[in-house]
Amino acid sequence: MRSVTLFTAQFADIPLEILAAKAREWGFDGLELGGHVDIHKASTDQSYCQEILSLLSKYNLKLFAISAHLVGQAVCDRIDERRHRPILPEHVWGDGESEGVKQRAAQEVIAAAYAAKNLGIKIVNGFTGSSIWHLLYGFPPISPEQINEGYEDFAKRWKPILDEYKKCDVHFALEIHPSEIAFDIVSAERALNAVDNHPSFGFNFDPSHLGYQGVDYIEFLRRFKSRIFHVHMKDVDFDWNRPCEAGVFGGHTVFGDPRRFFNFRSLGRGKIDFERIIRALNQINYEGPLSVEWEDGDMDREIGAQESLQFVRRLDFKRGDKQFDAAFTKQ
Repeated sequence: MRSVTLFTAQFADIPLEILAAKAREWGFDGLELGGHVDIHKASTDQSYCQEILSLLSKYNLKLFAISAHLVGQAVCDRIDERRHRPILPEHVWGDGESEGVKQRAAQEVIAAAYAAKNLGIKIVNGFTGSSIWHLLYGFPPISPEQINEGYEDFAKRWKPILDEYKKCDVHFALEIHPSEIAFDIVSAERALNAVDNHPSFGFNFDPSHLGYQGVDYIEFLRRFKSRIFHVHMKDVDFDWNRPCEAGVFGGHTVFGDPRRFFNFRSLGRGKIDFERIIRALNQINYEGPLSVEWEDGDMDREIGAQESLQFVRRLDFKRGDKQFDAAFTKQ
């Protein structure tokens, strides 16, 4: 059975030791750290890394991955002080000059690779940002060259980052997500091609961000089976047959607004078909953790984390021995 972990980003206000104690009490096998590790410090300070590992060990928890979502967003984005300064460390924001922010963000993502190495793990999950997300809709008319330039910018900025990941024997797992260079199957293929199928680049599979777009998330697993480096278990509610006031793009409403077409839900309370996902993960031989990224604006997060853990425990199963298939055929 795969390990079930808790992504700590939604619990970032709780000190790590208190959260670790809760996670152990709830029954999680480990953590995916988001907001609970100083990437810059962990990249150079082995004693700091050992303190984190010792703390987790105290509660019989394993560390499987760390997050570089927020800093990764600034590598390719069109920098805007109102959007980016609140999510970036001061040493990355600096004077706010756009190109400088992007370069410092790239160095911080590289630091995350060395932090992961020092922590003894192989996965950094994160975002890439995108210089062309604002061109998504296609009107006013957009030339193919403009989109090509966006992927060229992504390749120029991320290939050197990924080379450092390769040196560290660490993988960068892009979470497929709106506002990133890859947000569906087609754009994911294009992103892979842009970086020449770099061996250190793959995906953090999160079905919630594919489901409400109408993207076939089972096909995503099959298409990129060798590039599924990590899995987020996250649910979302949507209904193609239910009229709404704010469509797929959200209508400038906040998450949780009942007028929206979609809202994230505690696991099992949305529309994602996790039964098919577990079977597909077995078929592609994914043996990594199933990381609960809990989000539900209507529910207490501690209750939600616990019920989501139990949901995953009930759902996950080990793939049957292939010898059974052979024996069945002979009958």
